[in-house]
Amino acid sequence: MKSSPATTPDPARAQGGLQGKRLSLLFGTLLLAMAVSSLSETIAATALPTIVGDLGGVEAMQWVTTTYILATTVTMPIYGKLGDVVGRKRLLMGCLALYAAGKAVCGLTPNMGFLIVGRLVSGLGGGGLIILSQASLADIIPPRRLGTFMGVMGSTFTACRVVGPLLGGWFVEVTGWRWIFWFTVPLALAALAGLWRFLPRDAADRKTHPDYAGMVSLAAAVCSLVLALSWGGNRFAWDSWQVVGLLCVAVASAGCLVAAERRAASPVMPLGLFRDRNFVLTSAVGFLINIGLMGAVSYLPTYFQIVDRMSPEAAGLMCVPMSVGSLVASTSTGMLASKTGRYRWMPVAMCAVCAAGFGLMATMAPGTPVWQTVAILLTVGCGFGLGLQILTLIVQNEFPHSMVGTATAANSLFRQVGSTVGASLVGSLFTARLVADVADRLPPADNVSLSSITPSFVDGLSGPVQAAVAQGYSEALVPLFAYFVPLCLAGLVLALFIRQKPLATTIDHGAAGK
Repeated sequence: MKSSPATTPDPARAQGGLQGKRLSLLFGTLLLAMAVSSLSETIAATALPTIVGDLGGVEAMQWVTTTYILATTVTMPIYGKLGDVVGRKRLLMGCLALYAAGKAVCGLTPNMGFLIVGRLVSGLGGGGLIILSQASLADIIPPRRLGTFMGVMGSTFTACRVVGPLLGGWFVEVTGWRWIFWFTVPLALAALAGLWRFLPRDAADRKTHPDYAGMVSLAAAVCSLVLALSWGGNRFAWDSWQVVGLLCVAVASAGCLVAAERRAASPVMPLGLFRDRNFVLTSAVGFLINIGLMGAVSYLPTYFQIVDRMSPEAAGLMCVPMSVGSLVASTSTGMLASKTGRYRWMPVAMCAVCAAGFGLMATMAPGTPVWQTVAILLTVGCGFGLGLQILTLIVQNEFPHSMVGTATAANSLFRQVGSTVGASLVGSLFTARLVADVADRLPPADNVSLSSITPSFVDGLSGPVQAAVAQGYSEALVPLFAYFVPLCLAGLVLALFIRQKPLATTIDHGAAGK
């Protein structure tokens, strides 16, 4: 497979990479661009019941989350490929502009319809922010130096996901839920100005024939798969014709994608990626670990509100230890990878610590001391931080510069699908267990659903019923964390086969050889 680089080297992109003050300013800008996108995945989780209550339309609540996930997941690999072809600066700036516009629509929304449209627009921009930020960093820093930066970037990504519920709860209580969307607009605009000033200029656009067939096939496969996973067990039964039909469309579209990529001159998802051992292994490990990450983060804030009777702000604060653990571990392993050049043990350690952490989470119950819960979440956060960002570093070290964006996006696509699987499967299993356990304790029993058992709903119940619901909520959710243990152990086995390859000390601007 031959492909020319999207940009030509300039003095700022010397073989040794960017240095000094300009690098620091640019890195801070890329961190900001990535942070505003990762926040969007969880910041509305705590506030969603309040938002739905103000705007009406509980039946459309799931679309607020699903629309954003769909938009980001579909566009992720497309942005990655386009960044390799035409350069990343203008694409990244365009993504930030789209993201800010979508957030403004959400902040001004008069009803659920406009809120969903705003989430769609922000998702179309957000799908490129994390991918293009990571790939832009690889444009200016060689892999041997990249570990430290990827450690900070990885910890920022995980921390923003976990801190999101805390910020959401604070905005609900202090400023009103609309500021959940408004406050990211100036951050996005600040990142936009920083990119315009500090990111090296793209070379002229490369003349190439876009892989339209691959893009359409990929979009159809991802959309149908995400919808099937989001709706299965919630909106429709897993064996319903809607879910089965979507899964069939996903499989057929994946077949069309393979056929299209075999013929494409510049494929959006090069099949050569899957001939690389480390790419396949890191994608599989990232998929498995992200099932646990989003499966836990999606439901912990509500768990603390209903089971431990915490305020939204306090419930979000309980998730901070996970961010702290991730920050410390991610930064430390990134620095170690840059200093020693050895990284193979880090994904293995990540899977082992995550397995232990989820096993401990499965022991939580009403009345568990706060210090014990904090220690458990700190352990889980350390686990994620030990290796998630290193998976990206491994992938970027496997391919030449002309394929960095495509490879990073493809690897991240599997993680995003893992996040969707985690949130949807936990939601499906949790809903079934919750209704079965507390249906006879709540009046009227036939209206019990995950969307109706909210903190505000429980507040209106009598003391004994509140205690029964809290116990049922805990018994329905907490045992599901144990399901993540074998997934982490499977990831550990796969991580053992990752090949230790020396980290490059220069940026390879040559053609792809994969």
